[in-house]
Amino acid sequence: MNLSILAAKAENNVIGKDNRLIWHLPADLKHFRELTTGSTVIMGRKTFESIGKALPSRENIIITRQEDYDAPGCEVVHSLEEAVQISSQEENVFIIGGGEIYRQAMGIAGTLYITEIHQQFPGDAFFPEIDEQVWEETFREDHPSNEKNPFDFSFVTYQRKNN
Repeated sequence: MNLSILAAKAENNVIGKDNRLIWHLPADLKHFRELTTGSTVIMGRKTFESIGKALPSRENIIITRQEDYDAPGCEVVHSLEEAVQISSQEENVFIIGGGEIYRQAMGIAGTLYITEIHQQFPGDAFFPEIDEQVWEETFREDHPSNEKNPFDFSFVTYQRKNN
């Protein structure tokens, strides 16, 4: 299994505010769809509720402490370990949020797919610091703002170093 983290973050590591994305970048949404379609996505309950439904053409796994939580079209589990265990036979598994799930997954993921938005935003959800002792940048694609994407951004891939 390839376990990866997929996130969009601002320069100050903000990923959201009030359980919502702060920015609208169609290019990032397209990138997300291309990477995850046909794969398994693991997310926390709040992330699932901010999306509002199961993502199509993907196996959706929701992590929540709520014992009787109902998420139509999704598998519901109660820990990251349980989510990883039930998806262990899948080829590509993506952790897609939120902040607490990202923090838990940083120690076990092998790849980070990060959309870096080149601006700071106020927010209440954050992506963990990317430790250069642990992660090596292996790909970067810079994109200037345009009529559809109002902020400069970069698609960046990091691989876990073999220490």
